Order: sequence, then C-alpha cells, then structure tokens
Amino acid sequence: MLDMQRFEREGFAITPSLLPIEEITSLITLIEAHVAPAQKRGGVRDIMTRVPQLRAVADAPALREIVSQVLGAEAVVIRSTLFDKTDGANWKVPWHQDVTIAVRERVESEGYGPWSTKEGIVHVQPPTEVLQNMVTIRVHLDACPASNGALRIMPSTHHLGRINQNDAPDHVIEADAVCCKAAAGEALVMRPLLLHASSVATNPLHRRVLHFDYAATTLPNGLRFALA
Repeated sequence: MLDMQRFEREGFAITPSLLPIEEITSLITLIEAHVAPAQKRGGVRDIMTRVPQLRAVADAPALREIVSQVLGAEAVVIRSTLFDKTDGANWKVPWHQDVTIAVRERVESEGYGPWSTKEGIVHVQPPTEVLQNMVTIRVHLDACPASNGALRIMPSTHHLGRINQNDAPDHVIEADAVCCKAAAGEALVMRPLLLHASSVATNPLHRRVLHFDYAATTLPNGLRFALA
C-alpha cells in the first residue's frame, strides 16, 4: 500500500517488488519471443497488443491494489509501453511531463489537441483534468541502478499542472531531483504530470520496463482510450 499523503504531496513512490522473480524471468522470455531486438529501438508502443498476456500483469492484484488506492476500483489500464535502454538505444531524455493519451480514433472534441499518429496509434493531448485523473506504474524487469539510466524525477512538480515543455528546466532543481533506482520487480508509481527525465546510461545493460497508464475518467463525444 502507498503512503497516500506522501504520494499526493510528492507525486511518486517506489514500491517493493510487485512480482516474484520467477514471473519476471518468464515475462522477459515472453517479450523477447514476441519482439525482435530490431523492433525495439529503445521502446515498443502498445506492447499489450503485441503480447496480450501482459494484460494479466497490468491487472495483477498487486498493481490493481495500487491503482484502486490512487484512482478507485473503476480505473482501467489505457496504455502499455515497453522501454528497453540498451547500448544500441542509449539516449538522454530531457525533463518533460507525459501529456498525451492513446485513443482508438480521432474524434474532434473541445480541449483535445494537437493530434498525432505514432506507429499507427492515434495520440492526443487531453485537458489537464484528464491527466490529473491518471496514474502510471512502471514495473522494472531488470535491475535499474543510476548507471543504467534510471528515471529521475522532480518531486511535487505535478502540482504545477501542465507547463510549456520549453519551461520545464526552469522548474527543476538538480540538487533536489530524485534518481529512481530500482531492483527487478520493483515499481515506480507516478503522476503523469510529474517532471521526469532519463540520463544516458554509463553502463548500458538491458533496462526493460513495463509502463502502464491507468485512468478513471470517461472521454467525451465517443472518444475512447486505445485499450478501453
């Protein structure tokens, strides 16, 4: 269970292992069987569609308990991504917020835009209140020390609402940033509007992370989340 008072204040938490090591090993084997190294390029969007068995991970009791605590029991998984920072895909990700959602098709709605299509999946920036009713769980399948490009976060910046990407560095105090080191099986739970970044790995090994976004909101005008 999360310390909700601290989570709402800081916008993130690192959990103890949510999955047994045997399951993590099986998940790595499953993913590697479905996704060729050349297809990764550091990440795979909509990984749950490629590997449907991963829905069981997104809905695992340990994850659902966290989601229910933050958003309520009716929240659903709306996006799944695999990240894998390796020697061949080892780039710096600057400070940013996650401000887009994946949807089934474009339906013009007030407050939604701009629109984009990434690898055949329609994305859009929704109103801020949609993002505020979301939570992300990043399950680490590999050990992720600082030397392997662990995510860094700037605590409490989700309270700023949506900010201009160009202004993101103005809200970061590097001395106060937190490196979210994690062992295999541990998870980073975070609000999408929390400013986060990733450094180049100095000792690049596999850094496989299953990134699940959950939401507890209904979209307007028949607009539907990609996984709903």
